[in-house]
Amino acid sequence: MSVWPAWEVREESGATAWFHVRLDFADGARVDALAVAADGLVNLEDVQARPALSLDDLAVFADWIEEPLFSVCGGVATEPLQGEPTGGRRARPAWPRGIEGSRLVAQEYRAAQHEGLDPVLAVMCATGHSRRRSLRLIAQARDAGFLTPRHARR
Repeated sequence: MSVWPAWEVREESGATAWFHVRLDFADGARVDALAVAADGLVNLEDVQARPALSLDDLAVFADWIEEPLFSVCGGVATEPLQGEPTGGRRARPAWPRGIEGSRLVAQEYRAAQHEGLDPVLAVMCATGHSRRRSLRLIAQARDAGFLTPRHARR
């Protein structure tokens, strides 16, 4: 996997930097992406894969590139990314794993539902994970019996 700077735009309040990301596989498959770092966030703007990625592979693509991408983005010679620890990775609140984590996810989910808010967004904010990872955590909480089943069984 390789990550290298593409270009950078400086503004009065900071800078926005773009990075090329390439992930090569042993069988000759390749994924190219364009990531942008600005205002303490890193987002993917474009992803191209040869051959095309399945939805499952696309869902874990961010996990594949997260650490190398943040190590390069943390080393950008521009204004430092907000919330970055010295290790170059984004800060994420500590979240317990296992049953305790599932119980807390269920509490956040139900509290958001009770207040009329988006429960998935509430779990995303509480855990610091992406939408896809938060949906997995919610599914784990359902499987553990902390939330009702999503669909009624017939």
